[in-house]
Amino acid sequence: RVSTLANLIFTERTGVVATLVINNSVKRNALTLAAWKALREAVAELDDDENLRCVVLRGAGADAFAAGADIAEFPDLRSNSAQARDYGVIVDAALGALINCRHPTIAMIHGACTGGGLEIACCCDIRISGTSGRFGVPIKLVGHAFAYPEMVPVTEVAGRALVLELLLEGRIMEAAEAERRGLVSRMVDDAELEAEVREAAKRIDEGAPLAARATKRFINRLATGQPLTSEEVAESYALCDSEDYAEGVRAFTAKEKPKFRGR
Repeated sequence: RVSTLANLIFTERTGVVATLVINNSVKRNALTLAAWKALREAVAELDDDENLRCVVLRGAGADAFAAGADIAEFPDLRSNSAQARDYGVIVDAALGALINCRHPTIAMIHGACTGGGLEIACCCDIRISGTSGRFGVPIKLVGHAFAYPEMVPVTEVAGRALVLELLLEGRIMEAAEAERRGLVSRMVDDAELEAEVREAAKRIDEGAPLAARATKRFINRLATGQPLTSEEVAESYALCDSEDYAEGVRAFTAKEKPKFRGR
């Protein structure tokens, strides 16, 4: 276990899988400003790890993934638009680090996944929820709207109609509905959640890491909506020159399990 900024976010490592834990269980893992900073730093540290294959995000304890920002500190740290903008820059940096993390990411969700917690989950590549998962953005209750940087990742996952429903009504959605409407990738019983996430991480690890990282880079590039250059199109075939590609083709034709080395 690696402590980061007074253990607000800590990292657990099991082989090629790292787990980032949002650690504020007494407040359902609400995120303080310091925790947002710690999250960005923790993701950046993992991003540099060549040996890593997957990053899992979860909340500490059994009650919540993350119940959003810690509003108790708003009177001191977010009491006006100038402060809110400074606060938002830090949140956006953490979300951007997650979106651009080159390793595949999985949100392991139980309990409340609301506000900032939902933003974090939507920045992950895969969202797996237990039946206890609850989703929403009741920001209207504090008299505010979703800022652009925070709205983008949730809208990309949920779509315009569902985001408007969540924001305007402010209701909390149960996991079964969230799965049905595409907000989460899949739902399992709470008792099976950890095992399901382990299996998902194992399946990711069985693939070529260079391919996984390229897939993330390509899909983030497509999300910009800008036309692709001929050089970028050519780059999408570049992995055919890698050792992993040669190994994958060799193993497939030999009916063997490939041994990828990330080269």
